[in-house]
Amino acid sequence: MKQLLVLMLSCGLMSASFSQSGSKTENIKKLLELTGARKLSVQVAQTMVNAFKGEGSTAPDEFWDEFLKEMDSDTLINMTVPVYEKYYSDKEIKQLIEFYQSDIGKKVVLVTPQIMQESMQLGQIWGRDIAERLQARLREKGYLKQL
Repeated sequence: MKQLLVLMLSCGLMSASFSQSGSKTENIKKLLELTGARKLSVQVAQTMVNAFKGEGSTAPDEFWDEFLKEMDSDTLINMTVPVYEKYYSDKEIKQLIEFYQSDIGKKVVLVTPQIMQESMQLGQIWGRDIAERLQARLREKGYLKQL
């Protein structure tokens, strides 16, 4: 009986804390903030601008600065919210928030960009190797037309 009372009290406290934590949309925005989505969107915009700058544009730095000021990461965040709403319940979003607030969750956010970059480089090497082997085998079997 005592265990049942403790369990009911714990559930009551948990549901009270969940109900005070905001709407599902607010929780998703918090999750996106914790995972670095806003920071990433700003980095992507900066990378795109740098690519355009490097393509022989004669636009002055002021042009690029003005353009970057127009880049509103809130727009991308707001566009992303419905995707998370579609695939996660509010309870799951709250669990993800708890994870990303933990030490290991913070580490995931910190190291994921490096892991992705290194994985993409390895994927390119792997893909190039497959393409070379495939072309060699097609030539060997006479299935590849000579150009």
